[in-house]
Amino acid sequence: MPAQPDEIWDDIRDELRRETPDFKFHIWLEPLQLAAVQGNTVYVRAPEHIRTSVAERYLPLLRRAAAARFDEQALVEVVGTDWEPPAAESSTQVAGSAEGANGRGAVHQRDGLNPKYTFDQFVIGEGNRFAHAAALAVAELPGHSYNPLFLHGSPGIGKTHLLHAIGNYVERYGSGLRVRYATIEEFTSEFVEAVRVKSTADFKQRFRGADVVLIDDVQFLTGRTRTREEFFHTFNALVGAGRQLVMSADCAPEDIPGLEDRLTERFRSGLVVELDAPELEVRRVILAKRARFDSIEVDGAVLAEIADHVTTSVRALEGALIRVVAYASLKEEPATPALVRHVLHRLGDSTATDACGIGEILDAAAQEFGVERGALLARDRRPAVATARQVAMFLARELTEHSLPEIGRGVGGRNHSTVLHAVNRVSVAMHSDDSVRSAVHNLRRRLGRPSS
Repeated sequence: MPAQPDEIWDDIRDELRRETPDFKFHIWLEPLQLAAVQGNTVYVRAPEHIRTSVAERYLPLLRRAAAARFDEQALVEVVGTDWEPPAAESSTQVAGSAEGANGRGAVHQRDGLNPKYTFDQFVIGEGNRFAHAAALAVAELPGHSYNPLFLHGSPGIGKTHLLHAIGNYVERYGSGLRVRYATIEEFTSEFVEAVRVKSTADFKQRFRGADVVLIDDVQFLTGRTRTREEFFHTFNALVGAGRQLVMSADCAPEDIPGLEDRLTERFRSGLVVELDAPELEVRRVILAKRARFDSIEVDGAVLAEIADHVTTSVRALEGALIRVVAYASLKEEPATPALVRHVLHRLGDSTATDACGIGEILDAAAQEFGVERGALLARDRRPAVATARQVAMFLARELTEHSLPEIGRGVGGRNHSTVLHAVNRVSVAMHSDDSVRSAVHNLRRRLGRPSS
């Protein structure tokens, strides 16, 4: 079936994020929204205060991204907030373009690697030194050093970076070795689609035929029986053939809920390495390197102030830097340590305190509503479970740095539209439903983030 407009826009945004420094993406491209897709034209809605700049500076980039991820002949128009599709073409469905959006999927299959994530860009500290050394050894000699390699640690501290760094290194120096990167969500989606169209042989070849396979977020195998079975056989085929397998998760193999002993044992059969949050000096170096990489001119005292306040993860650090620089740019003020404190406090300081993870939020929500944590990840539609799940998504959006798709993956593999619906629904309920409002306040206190 033809791709839905939201799916097309998600793909285009992924391409924009891939091709654009984080600083520029968050200021100019993240605020954009899909207005409509008609034929091969994508209408993008921009806030009025940046609309002209986006149209002048970024329209070529938008068109390249649409051509790469939607249709080679795609057109992009930047429209205002009050724009409406013409009456004769009011549907936002893709008109007659199954070939443009879906049929050319095979042409655009990628290795999934982000070129920004390399070993050169990775900052080494005490908390990640062993993981870095193991990843580099694997990249230099795939299938021989540590196989499998399993990296784990809290979100945003460099696991995904190391997976991409391995892949990028092998592609550059591996003399033609084939690399395949995927999240468990992508692995699952491809597997389900392969079963649907009866092309499982092609699916198996894509993964089992690669020389280096990098699988991210394997904790999301929870609740996916058929995916776990397929991944079990994929694991055996890869390691048995001497092909390199590297995995990452937010927790150790034995702590992944619902994982069979046979998979736990296999995950632990190679090298298991934990990454810790970066210490102060490493945080400062990370910020300095990110500023240089994105050509951001900012004083060292500003970076030090951010590093002093944001202690949880690399992702939180970079998010704080982007927020501070974006605020200074839009307000036409110089970035100063005082501005850092103001911005972090004004934005709820979610990056300046120990931001909790999705797993912690799910555990707390399950306890608050008296339901099983596994039910929140499953397709359980009981009212108490559905409400707990939606509140968990709402709090994950409020208390973490994760994007909507990342939150969806963390809550049983749901899509970003489901998360957005949950966030909006709980936001409304906070004003009209005393039980929901009370539950949210209780959970904020439980998670160390009491309401102001």
